[in-house]
Amino acid sequence: MAKIDLNNLDKSSWESFKFEEIAFKISESVDPNKTDLGVYIGLEHIDAEDIHIRRTGTPDDVNGQKLKCYPGDVIFGKRRAYQRKAAIVEVEGICSAHAFVLRANKENIEPKLFPFFLHSDQFMHRMIDISVGGLSPTINWGDLKHQEFLLPPREEQAEIAELLWAMDDVIEKEKKILTKTEIVQHSLFKKFKNKENDWKQYKLSELLNLNYGNALKESDRVAGDFSVVTSAGIQGNHNKYISDGPGIVIGRKGNAGQVTWVENNFWATDTAYYVTLKKVFTELPIKFFYYLLVSLDLKKLSISTAVPGLNRDDALITKVYLPKYDEIEIYLKKFDFLDQQLSIVKSKIDTSKSLQKSLISQVF
Repeated sequence: MAKIDLNNLDKSSWESFKFEEIAFKISESVDPNKTDLGVYIGLEHIDAEDIHIRRTGTPDDVNGQKLKCYPGDVIFGKRRAYQRKAAIVEVEGICSAHAFVLRANKENIEPKLFPFFLHSDQFMHRMIDISVGGLSPTINWGDLKHQEFLLPPREEQAEIAELLWAMDDVIEKEKKILTKTEIVQHSLFKKFKNKENDWKQYKLSELLNLNYGNALKESDRVAGDFSVVTSAGIQGNHNKYISDGPGIVIGRKGNAGQVTWVENNFWATDTAYYVTLKKVFTELPIKFFYYLLVSLDLKKLSISTAVPGLNRDDALITKVYLPKYDEIEIYLKKFDFLDQQLSIVKSKIDTSKSLQKSLISQVF
């Protein structure tokens, strides 16, 4: 690994370049109805702050002139730059005309460093500043190409790129572990929806109650030991509670269908329901029912309105299968273990991403 101290970068030998000297804009047009290419990449296929393209469409999905892109090019969303979309092309294809297809100028920037440069705060903030328009601000090439940026010498660029790609490799490996763990979790969740051996089917209304929470303005809250839970999850605390914990809260309005686990006594607001079990099931661990509710993906039942809402009657007629009582504890342990592993991996990914972003900010 190259010896470079990002905490004490000497920028005295760095040079300033116009963006048109850093990257070429590729403007090769393609009619999606007249191409043999099989891949279409729209801005909807690019995730914010991610240099990788993780999904694609096909030319059959779109009409109108598109742009040709080649492996190694970077697709940068010129519309709504605040979304921070810039990702590396891995296969030959076509992409949205609402993007720039950019190719690193090897004379002035190391191609492997180029995508990280585009994700730097300095670059992204500048793109927001030069965007024009109201509802859908857009970057004009005429404005972008004259923007100047300071770059390190090429040999330093290679060293920095090596470090950033090493960080990216760590993140990608962690994401693969996350995906595998989620697959195992989902395979267990499916058991609640499909008859498994002699599991018994119930409507949710036979298992539990969905109780309306009570309104509690932020201005009326008094600092205390009890969580305030809205449709978006735990949002502060209060000195009073309306339900004993541990418990389950389900989003009613806003984040409709979101399921939140609460360890202690809590106050569920009027944007949410809180769960109580039917008397016959109160001897069972309520945490098991939390996982059951998560498995149902209640967000799909959300009413399509300006403010999404979860209809209680629709939710309560949802059918599920329950294992025999002596198996419930076994499944609960499995779910708890997987949940713990997911939390650990997600925390690692967040930490690695933060470190990578910090390194990019230190350089640019």
